Amino acid sequence: MDILQQHEISEAGHRILNPFTDDKLMLLGSLCRLRPGQRQLDLACGKGEMLTRWADAFGIEGHGVDISEVFLAAAHERAAELGVADRVAFELGDAAEAAAALKGAGFDIVSCIGATWIGNGLAGTLALMQPALRDGGLMLVGEPYWTEPPPADAYPALGVGPDDFTSLHGTLERLEAAGVDLVEMVLADGDSWDRYVAEQWWTVDEWLRANPGSPDAPAMRDYLRAARHTHLQYQRRYLGWGVFVLKVSAPVTS
Repeated sequence: MDILQQHEISEAGHRILNPFTDDKLMLLGSLCRLRPGQRQLDLACGKGEMLTRWADAFGIEGHGVDISEVFLAAAHERAAELGVADRVAFELGDAAEAAAALKGAGFDIVSCIGATWIGNGLAGTLALMQPALRDGGLMLVGEPYWTEPPPADAYPALGVGPDDFTSLHGTLERLEAAGVDLVEMVLADGDSWDRYVAEQWWTVDEWLRANPGSPDAPAMRDYLRAARHTHLQYQRRYLGWGVFVLKVSAPVTS
């Protein structure tokens, strides 16, 4: 059983596939000064909740890319439900390849929320995003950070290396080193982490009760047990998460 299948099962009840509440998602749209006619490219868009909600609330247009047929089916359903199917489109495919194919497309916003693995990390993902962005446009990146230095055994439990993430200030330094300016941000908190993760526990528990004989059941039982312990022991305390609103740094003139 691969990681994508685990996410498709565990996040079956979610609309937002990261530790962000609905209020924070809409606050982010307001802070980005979104307006009708703007165009957004969302890489690894999941169920398309950002694009569909912002199309509905702010009148933007959007294009989302994801590798999950399950998530994209939900995105199409959500777009129809909100009456924005004529303003948002969804593409099944590799987000990095799609970004390269859209070089020069001039999107007003290019986003990658919680999936910087598409570029092998923060810097690589920012480099992927920029060619599809218009001059003066916004990049939105969702990225974890350490709220305090974690113990050594937190890294294998969370499935990350010591240098994969850094502190909140260290994240700023990584952004600056990548040639972008931080102009706004919206951060998750412990409660939004709980709502994201604990809802998965319920969903997986219900799935296991409905599918006790599935060949995937043993893997999902292990996943559920590890997810509970990891969140309560390490994730909630040590791992922050936020969306960072960025602009390409202006050239310095003398």
